[in-house]
Amino acid sequence: MVTELTKDNWSTTVTAEGIVLVDFWAAWCGPCRRFAPVFEAAAARNPDIVFGKVDTEAEQELATSFRITSIPTLMAIRDGVVVAIQPGALPEPVLDDLIAQVRTLDMAEIRRHVAGQPARR
Repeated sequence: MVTELTKDNWSTTVTAEGIVLVDFWAAWCGPCRRFAPVFEAAAARNPDIVFGKVDTEAEQELATSFRITSIPTLMAIRDGVVVAIQPGALPEPVLDDLIAQVRTLDMAEIRRHVAGQPARR
């Protein structure tokens, strides 16, 4: 299942424990339309992951807040931490590999690394 993400449900969706994959897309974007079935098939194969889509036309504020300048862009979030941002329409094997990598991340190490970074403005 793929969830439509908006500024109203963004926070509650992406701050929860677990993995969230977000597809930033637009209806007029050809590569976005070609990536959509790949994203939806991955959602069907990985029911333990939240798959969300952000329509960059309808949710410009969200797209701007993450500096999305190319669509489609895929964002991977684990336990409330953005762990990857990948522009472009990923082929199925590459998306599956990204999912496998996100699953195996040492989140304790990631949190230590994030805590040591200066705040972004």
